[in-house]
Amino acid sequence: MHESDDPAAVTRRLTELRQEHRDLDAAIARLALLDADPNDELTLKRMKKRKLWLKDCIARLESALIPDTPA
Repeated sequence: MHESDDPAAVTRRLTELRQEHRDLDAAIARLALLDADPNDELTLKRMKKRKLWLKDCIARLESALIPDTPA
């Protein structure tokens, strides 16, 4: 059985990704409040890109947990 076939493994991975997403969201908010200098702008953009990637991964894994049902 492949890890992605195991609902418990997918759920664990989802939990990890959601936590990282929340942590990034908080870090982005803190950095934005500091009125970042130009060097921080690049960091902020990278963090936002990573956050979007995490959101996509979470959506993909959530859809993998939905059982296929015949129409």
